[in-house]
Amino acid sequence: MKILMIACTRAAYRLMQELREKWIEAVPDTEITCKVKCSGLPEYSMPQSVSECVAEYFTRVDAIIFLAAAGIAVRSIAPCIRHKSSDPAVIVIDDTGRFCISLLSGHTGGANALTEYAAGIIGAVPVITTATDREGKFAVDDYARRHELIVTDWGLAKKISADILNGGLIGLRVDEYCEFSETERNQWRVDDKGVAGADDLGQPITRGIQISYFQSIKPVFQETLQLVPQLFVVGIGCRKGTSKEEIAKTVGQCLLQENIHDKAVYALASIDLKAQEEGILSYCKEAGLLFLTYSAEELRSVEGDYSESDFVEQITGVSNVCERSAVLAAGGRLICKKRVYNGVTVAIARKECQGLED
Repeated sequence: MKILMIACTRAAYRLMQELREKWIEAVPDTEITCKVKCSGLPEYSMPQSVSECVAEYFTRVDAIIFLAAAGIAVRSIAPCIRHKSSDPAVIVIDDTGRFCISLLSGHTGGANALTEYAAGIIGAVPVITTATDREGKFAVDDYARRHELIVTDWGLAKKISADILNGGLIGLRVDEYCEFSETERNQWRVDDKGVAGADDLGQPITRGIQISYFQSIKPVFQETLQLVPQLFVVGIGCRKGTSKEEIAKTVGQCLLQENIHDKAVYALASIDLKAQEEGILSYCKEAGLLFLTYSAEELRSVEGDYSESDFVEQITGVSNVCERSAVLAAGGRLICKKRVYNGVTVAIARKECQGLED
């Protein structure tokens, strides 16, 4: 996780140092950048304004923690805010360390959870204002974040959250995915087939959630919100200089044939010889995907029955790149063996599902 901390007073600076030290001690792989804007600390104060600093980091970090007045935070982030699906978590802590406030992206960005965590570190009172949290009710975006599910329709997600806040029931359908817990079964009143059929008055439930990685689904409810689990890795091999457009076309064609939603893919994988392949890198950046690469030795160590190519082995040192890299990255099993489209090879692996926990 990448975090930007900004302190605007002497007291805030001291508190920021304490928070950073304890956070890194507890979670060593956290990357924390600390900035100061304070006339009383000229030796540490950054030359740019707080707003300029926020604009620089807003899309590059997972969270921004202001140790400052809430007004400073609001004015600084206002020009940068786009949508809850992409905005970072924003938290405000007063410089005495008394209150820790979840300001932006409480659910999807994880600001509510981070607020609780930060407050626990410094002994502050966590302030969380989202209605579903205050009333202890289910929230679509928070549920999706915790279970790595992609929301496909934010407008419908908002309607469903409103239904729940107003005491209504929603439906749930899980398509070929995971078991859901007894708590979830009771909340949604689902039957053995995973569908909530009627409300307390016997009226059919017309609005609900369908958890499915399929690209084409048969909606269960009149208004169906699809949440897509991120389960798949696409292994890829290509000629040097293959364009981003060709990569996108190839991946899309394979996913379509396998009826896998593009949002169900979380990474592309290949051999380390392709680590700087511009077409793949550009495609992954645009699609928001990880690009994972492995050495020939690592790929050869992957157990299983894979397609073999003497030509590929002569070039790369391993007889198959796309299948082996997909399986290695997913840590699971191959569900689509090597396919070749216009010189680009792809394969798909699925990570093992551990189930949906509370």
